[in-house]
Amino acid sequence: MKLSVVIPAYNEQDSLPQTLQTLYASLSKHNIPHEIWVTNDNSKDNTLEVLNNLSKEIPTLVYETNLGPNGFGYAVRYGLERFSGDCVAVFMADLSDDPEDLVKFYKKMLEGNYDAVFGSRWGKGGKVYDYPTVKKVVNRLANFIIRMVMGIKYNDTTNAFKLYKRETMEGLKPFLSPHFNLTVELPLKTIVRGYSYAVVPNSWTNRKFGESKLKIKEMGSRYFFILMYCFIEKFFSRGDYRKKS
Repeated sequence: MKLSVVIPAYNEQDSLPQTLQTLYASLSKHNIPHEIWVTNDNSKDNTLEVLNNLSKEIPTLVYETNLGPNGFGYAVRYGLERFSGDCVAVFMADLSDDPEDLVKFYKKMLEGNYDAVFGSRWGKGGKVYDYPTVKKVVNRLANFIIRMVMGIKYNDTTNAFKLYKRETMEGLKPFLSPHFNLTVELPLKTIVRGYSYAVVPNSWTNRKFGESKLKIKEMGSRYFFILMYCFIEKFFSRGDYRKKS
């Protein structure tokens, strides 16, 4: 099963070398057939030049520039429309996600033939390092609200780091979210539409370079919109969008 790893990158010239080299080393060590797909989200720094140089040492690296519209969700969606693998993971350019966790996701999917594998930083075995206090409080509150509204047990919906089969990803279209709310849209649609999934503990480490692109003040209403959409689909769509057996 070929794995595609979609990585959105906006002004990540300092983070990408370590992220891509570490990711390639882990996937190669475990003999996982893969491609690393990077969407350069119209970066204003030397991200494109860095990718060009890295492509000379990482044979599985594929990259394109998304000229617009831009934003986290658009950058991820750009890769999700173009990847070539049998399954696809969303992975952060700042190495906040651990490549060895991705290996665990991949093996779990094969082991149980799951339609998706979700990470959880907050359950048993999950870890976070240098997580900003304000961001943590907002994260836990948002995930609590999502759990209560949707009636689910999964406790890390806002975590972008997840793995989906190609068929699952096709079944989640059309995508609605242009920003970070895509991280909520994908797993909630997976659950609401009846796709099978497993939850695997994973770790998260704060970035060493640059600054986070997530602006909490701007995202509240966007997260709420997607939550309400998925709530309406769950209770009022009469199963029209559910996985076809």
